[in-house]
Amino acid sequence: MPSIRRLPLRLAFLALAGCGAAGAHAQDACAYRGDLDAQYCDANRDLVADTPTDPKRLKDPSTLVFAFTPVEDPAIYEKLFRPFMGHLSQCVGKKVVFFPVQSNAAQIEAMRSGRLHIAAFSPGPVNFAVNLSGAVPFAIRGNEQGPVGMNLKMIVRKESAFQKLEDLKGKRIAHTSPSSNSGNLAPRALFPKIGLTPDTDYKVVYSGKHDQSILGVKTGDYDAAPVASDVLQHMTDRGVVKADDFRVLYTSEMFPTDAYAYAYNLEPALQTRIKQCFYDYKVPAEMAKGLGGDRFLPITYQKDWALVRTVAASAGELFTRDAFDKAASGKK
Repeated sequence: MPSIRRLPLRLAFLALAGCGAAGAHAQDACAYRGDLDAQYCDANRDLVADTPTDPKRLKDPSTLVFAFTPVEDPAIYEKLFRPFMGHLSQCVGKKVVFFPVQSNAAQIEAMRSGRLHIAAFSPGPVNFAVNLSGAVPFAIRGNEQGPVGMNLKMIVRKESAFQKLEDLKGKRIAHTSPSSNSGNLAPRALFPKIGLTPDTDYKVVYSGKHDQSILGVKTGDYDAAPVASDVLQHMTDRGVVKADDFRVLYTSEMFPTDAYAYAYNLEPALQTRIKQCFYDYKVPAEMAKGLGGDRFLPITYQKDWALVRTVAASAGELFTRDAFDKAASGKK
């Protein structure tokens, strides 16, 4: 089964490649950028793009565009975020619109091109968003105990014969997309240590999204799938699947859930207002039930995404344009 994510990735990378001239100019003026793409600079070495010092490069749009990570049907999250969109609009004094995206690549390209100003990125794609799109993570969902996290769960059909990970050798297993943390990078980093190596011990098939992996296991299209626990829980809560549809063969330690980020080149005063509007918001009950967490808590990419970067490094992944190019071409 071909990945539905491949075509959007290719198209997105073509758009990214078109920014080469601007990046070359930025490269001449920047002393240090680490893994960031050529149009960004990281003089303070905090791993995210610096806000431009040239006032001409700063943006103060009349309408702010927000997108939630495309893990499931965007319409579901557009409805959940409707109260927050109203709050954010009133709080910053600007119109705020929800932009439904169908793939991680499309979301990353939209922020890079300047069409997306604020976004929630999935744990793995956060790294690509930071390095290629100038995304600056600043918040995560949480509660009074702290940030809300998620686990990687390897699921199989309840009625299947699979009882342990080793039983999946030689089988067809759905990973979500190349940049996904729980859906691809974490399995590649963690499973070999417990005797199951992706692409060697089993055939990897990219499904495109966590919900498609979950539904694919339920219908028997895939023998198993590593999926994000929060997506599985949301689908169970809404009755899309049942908890007893699946058997969980493996549960990882906790990872951070999606990160909320703004575009690096927004006016500094606007950046400050956006952050404060998030931190001051009391998440209503319906939104909290659908997303998890009743508040937004401050984070930094350097500190709070260290585990995700470590897993990516263990899996041999680099979040550079070259790595994005390989993902776009379907190469590992």
